[in-house]
Amino acid sequence: MILHAIQSDFYLHYYVAHKGKFSHEFLEFDSNCKNDVMIRREAYVHKSVMEELKSIIYDREIIKDDDALWPPPNQLGWQELEIIIGDEHLSFTTSKIGSLIDVNQSKDLEGLRVFYYLAQDLKCLVFSLTGLHFKI
Repeated sequence: MILHAIQSDFYLHYYVAHKGKFSHEFLEFDSNCKNDVMIRREAYVHKSVMEELKSIIYDREIIKDDDALWPPPNQLGWQELEIIIGDEHLSFTTSKIGSLIDVNQSKDLEGLRVFYYLAQDLKCLVFSLTGLHFKI
């Protein structure tokens, strides 16, 4: 899933994917359809949605974390999160997390748990907004 949110002091990008035997599969606002035709859907959101995104990031305290001990991307997939908020610029990369079992096997249990739940929160918000605006 790619989530882009841009404001003068705020930018958020989240991406999760894996490469299968025959294709590159990913979850994002842009999606692959038949014959590799890309369909792009755009939505403009109110300032209050942007403020909610900031609130989620601050509440999860991801700003305090570091991905140095997180599992690196692998054949099962990867996730990327980039955040610019004020003067802070954060970038995280890790393997695709299937469940909390993957988190519990990490060398940085608390940091990866924060990332996992933040990603879940972002997905829920994006899917809710998408469901409100686009008939699937």
